[in-house]
Amino acid sequence: MEKKRIREILSSTRVLQFIFFIAAVALVTYFFPGEGKFRYTFQEGKPWKYGLLTAPFDFPIYKDEAVIQQERDSIMLDFQPVFSIDKSVGAGAVDNFEKSLAGHTDMTITPALRNELVQALSETYRKGIIASEAYDRLQSGKFKEIRILENNVAREMPVTELQSPREAYEYMLARFADPYSRHVLQNCNLNDFLNTNITFDSVTTERFKDNLLQRIALSDGIVQAGERIVDRGEIITPETYRILKSFEAVSLKKSVGNNHRGYTLLGQIIVFTCLFAFFYLFLALFRPQTFNEMRTLGFIMMLIVGISLIAFFLSELRLLGIYLVPFAIIPIIVVTFFDSRTALYVHLITVLICSFSAPFALEFIFLQLIVGMTAIDSLSDLSRRSQLMRCALLVFLTYSFAYAGYTLFTEGDLSKLNYNMFIYFGINCVFLLFAYLLIYIFERIFGFISTVTLVELSDVNNPILRQLSEECPGTFQHSLQISNLAAEAANKIGAKAQLVRTGALYHDIGKLKNPAFFTENQSGFNPHTPLPFEQSAQIVISHVNDGLKIADKLRLPQAIKDFIATHHGRGKAKFFYNSYRNKYPDQPVDEAKFTYPGPNPFTKETGILMMADAVEAASRSLKEYTNESISQLVNRIIDTQIADGLLRDTPLSFRDVETVKNTFIEKLKTIYHTRISYPELNKTKEEKEPGKEEPTPGQA
Repeated sequence: MEKKRIREILSSTRVLQFIFFIAAVALVTYFFPGEGKFRYTFQEGKPWKYGLLTAPFDFPIYKDEAVIQQERDSIMLDFQPVFSIDKSVGAGAVDNFEKSLAGHTDMTITPALRNELVQALSETYRKGIIASEAYDRLQSGKFKEIRILENNVAREMPVTELQSPREAYEYMLARFADPYSRHVLQNCNLNDFLNTNITFDSVTTERFKDNLLQRIALSDGIVQAGERIVDRGEIITPETYRILKSFEAVSLKKSVGNNHRGYTLLGQIIVFTCLFAFFYLFLALFRPQTFNEMRTLGFIMMLIVGISLIAFFLSELRLLGIYLVPFAIIPIIVVTFFDSRTALYVHLITVLICSFSAPFALEFIFLQLIVGMTAIDSLSDLSRRSQLMRCALLVFLTYSFAYAGYTLFTEGDLSKLNYNMFIYFGINCVFLLFAYLLIYIFERIFGFISTVTLVELSDVNNPILRQLSEECPGTFQHSLQISNLAAEAANKIGAKAQLVRTGALYHDIGKLKNPAFFTENQSGFNPHTPLPFEQSAQIVISHVNDGLKIADKLRLPQAIKDFIATHHGRGKAKFFYNSYRNKYPDQPVDEAKFTYPGPNPFTKETGILMMADAVEAASRSLKEYTNESISQLVNRIIDTQIADGLLRDTPLSFRDVETVKNTFIEKLKTIYHTRISYPELNKTKEEKEPGKEEPTPGQA
């Protein structure tokens, strides 16, 4: 019981809203660029936008990285790698070589020759023998000399004097050129006694290199506390820029070195909490249905956090990398699934979060807000791919125009334009075209429905609609009439016309199972005649569940299934219910057998469809179509639905209902207007004569 209670608490709406909130703040704070942020933004060649800046403390003026690298390269030209020599290798090899000469009794080796050979090998080892790979690398490299470390004393040796085992062997053969001496050396296997005794000393080399590089001064001046650096409006020269960069580096180092990092983290948490809190407040006050729908709220929070993390990553990757992020994709996606006001608010919150990582925050916020509004205004209803192409082009033009205007406003000189920005804008707008793919993916993952999908579904050439027109022609015509009625009413009250139009086309697809049991498809015989009222009612009512089964098989979006399930709500099959009560007035009625499964409509669109369905069906039974009869019919049908509580769950206001009624009345009057009889032409004597052909009525 306790586990069940905990599970209910964790799955409750308020807990999930809190989890989404905490997760969003935590992720944005955790992935926010870690290093501190300098309080000033500046750029070489542009004017200083702040007041007089004086040095608050002493700090060095650091050299440019290019200058430091040049000095490093200059020092490294005279750098000599360090090698160590192992005397024991040479001593052992010489001793073994001497023993080998003494052991060759098959050859007559005079003491003088033996001494000369041993002395020559000793001299070879004193010069040193280096490995073949290292020898080849040094001979073809930039080093002219190396250092030989012997007994902790380094001596320089030209690279040209180095010997590999092969060079040492050739040196010995060249020194003893007479045939007999060469014969002795070959028989003694001279190669076996030529071993490497000079090896690369990486530790000493790195230490020696570090000592050299540490001699490079990283700064070439100092700014004393209180010294003037720059004042408002002054152009930032290369020298001033270097001083400002030095001041920035020292300031950030000081902030990291003390306890400011903890305060900075706390500040980030407070700022991001404020932004998400105001976003939650907007949803709770003005979009409660979105706020209380966890699937929708989770998607919006995921979109904000996802775009923010991408912006953080690109801003760390390069200075202006944040402009590669297609922020306009946010309002495009949100306005496709929801509405323009929500889209603008989501875009605003995301831009404000990302502005803290932008190099020029004010410029960034200005450009992104202008572009976001452009995207919303140009793409309020995405139904064709060409609209997205046009939107991307408008976004690029807006970016370029707004950036040029901002540069003129702040600097008064078009030459200050950074033309790389236009490349960023172009790449940004190319990324914007991926919105079409993302909309499709999000539809599948989160179960949303876009206008693009609605337009595709409303094509009457779709197999299921074509089947409906062939097997249930009366139902198909009924659905078409309802789609026109409902769409017109939706437009009048600001509901989603395309959604209700598409829902109307599919709301009765369940009638495909038993088309002949519905009046609009009958031609003569009525199969309900021999059946009891309860059975007939169950057959008619079953078209709702049959429609949902067909919709599941076709994988129709949930929004379309809602129209199928709610178009009769929890109402009754009134014809059979009233007929039963009239025939059996004294018997109790099992109302469940005459009641549709529901649920009742819960959106403006499903409510409009229910009203349109009932009104259109009832209008076919009118004996005469006058203003009074049509008005009475519409008011009676809809007032009855309201009295039965079928529209209680919809957000329709009394004004909305009155507007819907008036729209239905006007549309039905147009549909069923009385046609004017054409007068017939009076015949002349000649035309009345036999054999003359009379014109058919209406030909004139």
